[in-house]
Amino acid sequence: MFHAPDGNKRAPLPMARETEPVSTTGKRAVPAAGTVAEKPTPTPAAKSTRRDAYFDNAKYLAIVLVAIAHAWEPVMEGSRASRALYLLVYTFHMPAFIMISGYFSRSYTGRPDQLRRLLTGIALPYVVFEVVYSLFRQWAQHAPEQPISLLDPFYLTWFLAALFIWRLTTPLWRLIRWPLPVALTLASLAAITPDIGPDLNLQRVLQFLPFFVLGLLLKPEHFQMVRRREVRLLTLPLFAGAGVFAYWAAPRMDLGWLYRSSSSQDLGVPWWAGVVMTAAFFGCALLLAAGFLAWVPRRRTWFTVLGAGTICGYLGHGLLIKAADYGNVFETTWLSTPGGEIVVTLVAATAVTLLCTPPVRRALRFVTEPEMKWAFRRDATELGPRRRDATELRPRHQGDKAA
Repeated sequence: MFHAPDGNKRAPLPMARETEPVSTTGKRAVPAAGTVAEKPTPTPAAKSTRRDAYFDNAKYLAIVLVAIAHAWEPVMEGSRASRALYLLVYTFHMPAFIMISGYFSRSYTGRPDQLRRLLTGIALPYVVFEVVYSLFRQWAQHAPEQPISLLDPFYLTWFLAALFIWRLTTPLWRLIRWPLPVALTLASLAAITPDIGPDLNLQRVLQFLPFFVLGLLLKPEHFQMVRRREVRLLTLPLFAGAGVFAYWAAPRMDLGWLYRSSSSQDLGVPWWAGVVMTAAFFGCALLLAAGFLAWVPRRRTWFTVLGAGTICGYLGHGLLIKAADYGNVFETTWLSTPGGEIVVTLVAATAVTLLCTPPVRRALRFVTEPEMKWAFRRDATELGPRRRDATELRPRHQGDKAA
């Protein structure tokens, strides 16, 4: 999809062999004297479907940061440095992941095949894991009062509900003239509206919406720009300054701003603070996400293949975090020490890496990537060319009138 890394020139490609045309009789057609056989025009089906290593790398690294941040949350209290690092990572890891999701939703138009993928790849995992998380809490924590509600996302399943809504609205964002200002306005209004309610976690859906819309607006050249060497160098003082600011803000800032699940009134501040913080966090997240993407490797690495299984890592690591929480593992005192926090970090990174591996992806495919052809009607517009040609060439009956 993108050009080769700077400084590495491509070797000249070998001369392509021309394909000899074949006549309708099955014999090779001989070009007339003085003419050159034309190369066949490649069809869309012949185009390469190879995954882009850069984005697979970015998705894997982002999901590792998500898992690490979730593991830090129960053990970071009492350490200003840990809280500052948590604040820094949480500012950009989900925005970066959401922007990538928006970027890959640009072609969504609501075609039947896209709607089927939306139902099988997002709606079905949401329903299944919403039930799994609820039943797991009922069993592990002896909490029969835990309801099974598809309208109130449990823990991290909110992202699937949000992605479902965002992708459904993609054609609208592609239609309007100023999508990003409109999305930022909706996010600001959500941040000052305490009565939205918990249904489908709409607070988060609306407050994270600008990052998805921004992803829809991004083009390949934008990613090429952030991967330039000079941009990488600029990210070093950027992250250094952000780290210093996070250390200063750690004991002063309410972490509720990071989660984007509450209004400013719920956080005990004036309504106008919601508008200011929405703009401020959007700007900070955008800069840090760009800095993160600037350092993502462009070549294939040992973890590139793991980028295809991030949904398994995302949904699976939440169960591990909850299991440790229900088992009071995080109450172990030494886990809150610097050494313990390092162990927690390594365990979380290793666990989510294993959950993204191809064997786990294959094992969970019946939930995360099912085809479910039996559940959908066959759309007439998706008939292959051979079927359509056969229909068009069908002989008319004698009584049929000519068109």
